[in-house]
Amino acid sequence: MDMIPENTPLAESFDIVARQDEADAAIAGLRTDMDDVKSRLERVSRAAARPALAGGASDTMDSPEVKGFVDGYLRRGSETQVKSISGSVAKDGGYAVPREIDALIARELKEISPIRDLAQVVQVGSAGYRKLVSTGGTASGWVGEIAGRPETDTPEFAEIAPPTGELYANPAASQAMLDDTAFDLEGWLASEIAMEFARAEGAAFVGGNGVNQPLGFLSSPVSTASDALRPFKTLQYIGSGDDAGFDANPEARLIDLVHTMKAGHRQGASWVMNSSTLSMVRKLKTADGAFLWQPGLVEGQPDRLLGYPVVEAEDMPDVAAGAFPIAFGNFKAGYLIAERSATTILRDPFTNKPFVHFYATKRVGGQVLDSAAIKLLKIES
Repeated sequence: MDMIPENTPLAESFDIVARQDEADAAIAGLRTDMDDVKSRLERVSRAAARPALAGGASDTMDSPEVKGFVDGYLRRGSETQVKSISGSVAKDGGYAVPREIDALIARELKEISPIRDLAQVVQVGSAGYRKLVSTGGTASGWVGEIAGRPETDTPEFAEIAPPTGELYANPAASQAMLDDTAFDLEGWLASEIAMEFARAEGAAFVGGNGVNQPLGFLSSPVSTASDALRPFKTLQYIGSGDDAGFDANPEARLIDLVHTMKAGHRQGASWVMNSSTLSMVRKLKTADGAFLWQPGLVEGQPDRLLGYPVVEAEDMPDVAAGAFPIAFGNFKAGYLIAERSATTILRDPFTNKPFVHFYATKRVGGQVLDSAAIKLLKIES
């Protein structure tokens, strides 16, 4: 409060004090209003960063199911509350996360894992998944309006059963973090789980051996034979012309690789390679000195090679004799990822006190679906 001059009359002094009190009260009220607005803006910002799901207001991160799971089970370990809400318990322990949190994990996975973003992903309700694929096409023919319809040849089918394994992550948080209501537990947990899942997935979708994990496309059989002569599930490759990388005419090799693929599959095809290979490819030039590499002209637009987008996948091998460092394919048609739709989480506050671990698991499988849709470049040995 400002000091009142000594010669100020008593009545005027009381009036000054009253006005000062009113000003202080107004300032305090403004501060309270500002804090309230700031809190609301933070809640809106957190909500805007989460995936939008159809189904109405109950399908938000503030729904009773999500709040019961996060505040009841994840923060405090209350199993009674989460059982009464979802009742979804995996036989190997843990609770299936609400679909809002699962969607948040899936969105993070798609942003981090390059092959998942390219491939065909199907959700399954059990560990096994099988799909029949026609290998010879369906026979047909032309007839007149009143002519007979002769029987056509029977189409040939093959069964696709992607090898699966249980993917797990085990992030930890201190109890003090969990007790802090301002701590965005569901966002942090989704990010941690997605990061670990994406690292393991990326390696398996590229080079997985199919034993308790997906069969990577580079682990599939390979051949130089064309589509008509190559066995089912066998990928075609062409040589680079040089055991140290590319020969004197790299453009021709890459163009040949593009045109080993049928025109229908080339719509939506991408190059896949790691950053080391990419650094070499960016330096390649045509005979007249022009770069093969075409940077994206607009922010968010992918860089291109021979007109097709380039995707960096660090699990692809480096350029070396006998390696397959570059893949060109329509992975939406060529590679299948099958996953059990629900991620399960087991809360473990005992193993590593004072930290609480969240053991998250998910069954994921993968395999080449159409070998005609993925082509490889081999560094000749």
